[in-house]
Amino acid sequence: MVAPAECSGAVEAASGDGSAGYSARSTRAARRRRTTSQPLSSPSHTPDTPITRRGQLLDYVASGEKPKADWRIGTEHEKFGFRLDDLRAPEFDGERGIEALLEGMTRFGWEPVRERIGDGPARTIALLRDGASVTLEPAGQLELSGAPLESVHQTCVEVGTHLDEVRQVADGLDIGFLGMGFQPKWRRDQMPWMPKGRYRIMRDYMPKVGSLGLDMMTRTCTVQVNLDYASEADMVKKFRVSLALQPVATALFADSPFTEGRPNGYLSYRSHIWTDTDADRTGMLDFVFEDGFGYERYIDYLLDVPMYFSYRAGADGEGRYVDAAGKSFRDFLAGKLDVLPGALPTLRDWSDHMTTAFPEVRLKKYLEMRGADGGPWNRLCALPAFWVGLLYDDAALDAAWDLVKDFTRAERHALRDGVPRHALKLPARIGNRDATVRELAIEALKISVAGLRRRAALNANGADETRFLDPLIEMAQAGQTAAERKLELFHGPWNGDIDRVFREFAY
Repeated sequence: MVAPAECSGAVEAASGDGSAGYSARSTRAARRRRTTSQPLSSPSHTPDTPITRRGQLLDYVASGEKPKADWRIGTEHEKFGFRLDDLRAPEFDGERGIEALLEGMTRFGWEPVRERIGDGPARTIALLRDGASVTLEPAGQLELSGAPLESVHQTCVEVGTHLDEVRQVADGLDIGFLGMGFQPKWRRDQMPWMPKGRYRIMRDYMPKVGSLGLDMMTRTCTVQVNLDYASEADMVKKFRVSLALQPVATALFADSPFTEGRPNGYLSYRSHIWTDTDADRTGMLDFVFEDGFGYERYIDYLLDVPMYFSYRAGADGEGRYVDAAGKSFRDFLAGKLDVLPGALPTLRDWSDHMTTAFPEVRLKKYLEMRGADGGPWNRLCALPAFWVGLLYDDAALDAAWDLVKDFTRAERHALRDGVPRHALKLPARIGNRDATVRELAIEALKISVAGLRRRAALNANGADETRFLDPLIEMAQAGQTAAERKLELFHGPWNGDIDRVFREFAY
């Protein structure tokens, strides 16, 4: 791991600017709706504000609009913990458990977040500090949700600082951490479960809607970046570009070739898992490329995504998760949710519900890029650099749109369905010529490099953010992913011993 100081140094749309199909008329209509509803700055617009009008849902998403000067970068990444003596994932409880790790990290100024588990005492299940959080995925995968930062330089400092803090505490517990897209050794039934209310509900529901949802919960890790938009039209253009290019990110970051100690036939098995998790809340969202797409169409999509839960605060300050798995948020809006008769959803319910849709790109008050496997520290910095270069510079965004605007629906789906197994070697088209995803990735990286250069966000040494793309450029030029490199080691020097991945690729 590099110390923090070292880190600082397609589209079937009708018109051609990426906001295709999203007309000025719908922009004006949305603006009218927002001006006739209560201002978002009103004290009544708190997380506990009841939702009585559909316009509140629109207001909530539209409140994410920011002028370009206020755009920020929020990076999230997950990693697998393992006990150094037997490589098993640590349980939540115990002297060497995940809760002990979280408690140990409070020495660095993190504030604990506690949740009451059943009738037992409140337990530490997350940490907060300066706009960032450390949270737990269902099997104890440790996630850093970074603060909104101005540059990738700052992001890399944040990542490096976090990994250093985790290591200092984990060393005392004989725990290590590994960045990959899928747990390479242990079966699903050998993974622990964290005692969080929402996870109990999801655990019961997942097998009803897909065969791999529990694997998604317990055995995957990702790296994501959250990026801002200036307006509805800007959101539409960025959504279309990033959704069409998300398979390129999946290919570049492919790093999940093992299941239960053996090659699984995929380079990004994590990405494959999403194809059989829950069709109601995953996928490529073809409607994003249709005429008229905007906030309202995405809200309609979310309203049709089945619920998981509603969090209800108690009079004693303690809350509980009400199981609403499979229920309709539309019924909730009408006060007809049978598990909460007569109750109306709050803005907190809406915010929570938005997090339970899992498409390749997700809209909340910002856009989330969701296609990449977790990995080592340098790729945790490369992911935000890749997307910032493409989406935060106008000329780069235009060039990226030109790269993907002629993709058909079938071509977009062929990319999404093919890259989990073939990654950079998957056949693709660029314009009118046959190519591969590797060539498409090289073109996207060139655009990103140019965008970062024009952005000219410099560190103290005068270096721009393009340096963070070096690992991706090297892989694209070599035509070999991290997954393929690990497979070579597995079949060569490791002699089929998957335990070597924990020793040689831990943070």
